Amino acid sequence: MHKQWCIATVGADFVCAMEDVLELYAEPYDPKRPVVCFDEQSVQLVAETRRPRPVIPGQPALYDYEYKRAGTANIFMTVQPLAGWRHVTVTDRRTKLDLAAQMKDLVDVRFPEAERILVVLDNLNTHELACLYDAYPAEEARRIARKLEFHHTPKHGSWLNPAECELSVLTRQCLSRRIVSQEVLASETGAWAIQRNQERVRIEYRFTLNDARNKLSHVYPSQPSQP
Repeated sequence: MHKQWCIATVGADFVCAMEDVLELYAEPYDPKRPVVCFDEQSVQLVAETRRPRPVIPGQPALYDYEYKRAGTANIFMTVQPLAGWRHVTVTDRRTKLDLAAQMKDLVDVRFPEAERILVVLDNLNTHELACLYDAYPAEEARRIARKLEFHHTPKHGSWLNPAECELSVLTRQCLSRRIVSQEVLASETGAWAIQRNQERVRIEYRFTLNDARNKLSHVYPSQPSQP
């Protein structure tokens, strides 16, 4: 018997990135310097092979166990934890060009008045400001990049990103059924985000820098003895 698990190697790099994002989460809300968390998730689209039977008195809705794969789609999740705001975008893929479009949207549409947007994201190979230069002329790429400041979670430490938590909520509340197309996926996730925003569901990250130093002291590098 065995279990599959992530056996991460942690050390100074992990600690440095962890403390960076935890310090960021502890900052007070500042609309001029919004902290925005970003993540993505692949979704399997599924079509019915037989028409489901609707709910009737005394009997739940019935779905046939057979289904037809209808391709995949990607969800980009953007969350401003302290403001209780999130936005979901559905795309075909999650390439560098797709990420660049998301960052341009943050700068020009979502936070045009911000002086600097502090973006928390994981270590996916597309998550670099260089993606802007793949998508736009140098002048435009530089204009967008000036407004962005990337903060990466540690490798194998994506649990430090509230956007991942929000994707988990989205999956449980909205994606736990068969969704046939990107259009339906965009409609459903958009309605979910609107409701969550109207309720101003905030994410308060309570795991602090002091908590990390106390509870995760075993991952901190040992210091050489001083002469």
